[in-house]
Amino acid sequence: MTKYTSDGSAYGGDGVFFRIIRDGLAGLCDGEDYFDLLADDVVFEYVITVPGYPRRVEGRQAVIDLYSGYDDYMTLHSADNLRVYRDPDASVAVLEYEVHGQTVLAGRAYDNRFVSIVTVKDGKVIHWRDYLDPIAVFDASGWPERLRFAVRPGLAQLPAR
Repeated sequence: MTKYTSDGSAYGGDGVFFRIIRDGLAGLCDGEDYFDLLADDVVFEYVITVPGYPRRVEGRQAVIDLYSGYDDYMTLHSADNLRVYRDPDASVAVLEYEVHGQTVLAGRAYDNRFVSIVTVKDGKVIHWRDYLDPIAVFDASGWPERLRFAVRPGLAQLPAR
């Protein structure tokens, strides 16, 4: 096993994100930190996400690079409400969970719900499909200008593309 990030990171050995994922995948894979759970050639798909975020990321190092600045942007205080559904024949686990924290710069509350469909082979995650609530991200980090008024009836319409 290899440690890829500091223990204090959300993804590190003591991090709240790593702990809830480790609990959800207990018995399927093990690692020193979140990134150690991943196969070298892991594929991540972000099905429901926010504008500007990649839809697909390939390889452990690419995932590490994607999340490298997360702790500078968001502080997670807790993760809870874990529900796990497993198909042992397919080596797939479906994880439902919530994370809670705040943005580093603005101090706004961040509460989000996730569904992650995780495929494991030989003790490592080989595929991760993620669904999150983009509205929770916008509420914490600020709304993109083109969407700010679109969700508030009567204020404005989304500009044409």
